[in-house]
Amino acid sequence: MLTGEEVLEIRILHRQGKSIRAIARDLRVSRETVRKYLREPEREPGYGPRAPRPSKLDPFKDYIRRRIREAAPRRLPATVYLREIRALGYEGGISILKDWLQGEYP
Repeated sequence: MLTGEEVLEIRILHRQGKSIRAIARDLRVSRETVRKYLREPEREPGYGPRAPRPSKLDPFKDYIRRRIREAAPRRLPATVYLREIRALGYEGGISILKDWLQGEYP
């Protein structure tokens, strides 16, 4: 992946009249990479945000939220919720559950 400085250098060298092959050789990148950044001037290096992936826990989150409300003001350990959702078909581990509980109910 190129840095912003390298992309800027590609554009500057191209404006100075250097060929794609010469730019690629100087910067030690492929010619296709040089072409990509010259073809799309608004393109910045880097990756965009990834789409969230579904979790094994997703189908059980509503159930857990309801159980937390029912148990309030007490807090039940994650192992209790794990036992209950495993009976409902959950196949994931406890670490996914603990991470979600910590983020949802700190």
